[in-house]
Amino acid sequence: MVAVVLKEDLFGRVVRREEDGSVERLVTRRWPWRAIAGLLAARERRALERLEGVAGVPRLVAQSPGGHIRSWLPGQPLHAAGIQPPAFFDDLAALAARLHAAGVAHCDLAKEPNILVGPDGRPALCDFQLAVLRGSGVLGRVAWGVLCREDRRHLLKHKRTYAPHALLPSERLALARMSVPARLWRATVKRVYGPLTRRWIPSWRDAEGRNPKGNG
Repeated sequence: MVAVVLKEDLFGRVVRREEDGSVERLVTRRWPWRAIAGLLAARERRALERLEGVAGVPRLVAQSPGGHIRSWLPGQPLHAAGIQPPAFFDDLAALAARLHAAGVAHCDLAKEPNILVGPDGRPALCDFQLAVLRGSGVLGRVAWGVLCREDRRHLLKHKRTYAPHALLPSERLALARMSVPARLWRATVKRVYGPLTRRWIPSWRDAEGRNPKGNG
């Protein structure tokens, strides 16, 4: 089997299998990262199961000995595709709304490689390792509301970067209203997260969605 590595980090690899074009997530065998990687892979698998039939996200194909296999999404990561028309971000917001309606919050939309620009110019989303399924009870509903709000806010941040002239007054206001969990993350974990990952993963790479032959 010929495989092209799309992403590699502490928790394993994501490879594109050339014979059928599918994508396989391979969980690392290194301890203690293996246990964490297994949990992250399980989160992605459950999210994709919940999103079966939703256009713009990968389709779960099968489980594999090292992880699971999903369909390939053609296109370019947002940071590689560059400036996009305002309609792209309207479609992106609509896609996030379909995720939330299906009971899935992505929770990692701050990363531009997780947002793809398809060959038709429409958005797609990948990498659901941090996805959260809608909970029950009062606390579950409150937490769910915060997660969905943060998904939407991160998409607005990308719109501000790539189509600032298209931001509506209400969207600017939403960007200014950061949730309490987001403020805590910025003040604590985020201060050390970047330096630590750069130190632990000097060869980290992420080419999700990018065709090595240049065809998306």
